[in-house]
Amino acid sequence: MNDILKLPFYAKLALTLLGLISIFFIFYIGQDILVPVMISFLFAILLYPVVQFFKVRIRLPHVLAVMISVILFVLIFIGLFVFLSFQISDFAADFDKIERNISIHIRNIQGFIRDNFHLSSREQKEYIDSATKDSMEKGKEILGTTLLSLTDIVVNLTLIPIYTFLILLYRTHFLLFLAKLVNKEKHEQLKDILTNIRVAINSYIVGLIIQMILIATMTTLGFMLIGVKYAILLGIITGILNLIPYIGILLAGLLSIIASLTGSPDLSIIVGVIAVTIVVQIIDNNIVVPMIVSSKVEINAFISIVGIIIGGAIAGVSGMFLALPILAVLKVIFDRIESLEPWGYLMGDHLPKTYTWRKIKLPLFDSEVPPEKNTIKTDLPLPVFTETTTENTSNRKDG
Repeated sequence: MNDILKLPFYAKLALTLLGLISIFFIFYIGQDILVPVMISFLFAILLYPVVQFFKVRIRLPHVLAVMISVILFVLIFIGLFVFLSFQISDFAADFDKIERNISIHIRNIQGFIRDNFHLSSREQKEYIDSATKDSMEKGKEILGTTLLSLTDIVVNLTLIPIYTFLILLYRTHFLLFLAKLVNKEKHEQLKDILTNIRVAINSYIVGLIIQMILIATMTTLGFMLIGVKYAILLGIITGILNLIPYIGILLAGLLSIIASLTGSPDLSIIVGVIAVTIVVQIIDNNIVVPMIVSSKVEINAFISIVGIIIGGAIAGVSGMFLALPILAVLKVIFDRIESLEPWGYLMGDHLPKTYTWRKIKLPLFDSEVPPEKNTIKTDLPLPVFTETTTENTSNRKDG
């Protein structure tokens, strides 16, 4: 029986939606296991060129090349963590100054309210006390949740390097498993999908790293210019938190405002911090993201925002971070499977980017212009699926 069962449109749509709902539900109930595995998968793709360098150029055994790559990756994170720890310890020593300067600003705000709204300081205090009467209980709950979250973070930080090592070590084994799931006539299509997923995710992660470095550098220089203490620490934290879409920059801005009070209670410093944060975000959103990040993963803004919201609802900050890479993988798959191609088109960003007016390139928003087919061109060798090989064709030739 080689007859293909043809279903009506509503049946295909129902099955597709049912499949997506099942995936989201499985991800939700298994997020504690799946999130570190998926983050490790991203890091494994990022480290794959490093592993290939040690194998091909230095001619190290596969296991040793993977081990050295993961160790170097972990050492970079440890070095960054140690640097931030020393900076944060110095920052904590100035907490008394922050508390004193915050009290000055609070008194100034109370005076402004008293003069303009005719509310005495006693009335303001009574209103604040009534609004925050349950704050202690809520604070205890938040503290308990935070401690549990920190415990999960420590466990994940231990598991992620192990998962990354094993994914890189058994890479070919997993590829052969995927090859056994599909018919041989579909192997070329599978190779194309896997190669494009690797290129898209690797380019996206590299783009995020470049974006993080640029944001940290611009923020540090801006804070130095306006005389903010701990400018380097705040710049690095802003770059790291910027990896969390939307929420990260708000947290970084709030932290920078609080940290600026270590030097002076002058309101101009706070205004300067806000101005630097806004300018950096304008540059990031209008120059850095379109040129470096968005060019790597062609997902339209609507699907990106919805995906980030869904990811945050399912798995919190980790889900928000993983949302765009998951969407990129889904789009690569959808674009190369005929029955799912409409969904890939829905996720894509096919609007023309610019048009020229008086020798000036301006954004062009005209959905009537026919879109070009969105493909990722690469000269990377495709993996060969056989029962006996454990390496790519390129590795055997170079070896």
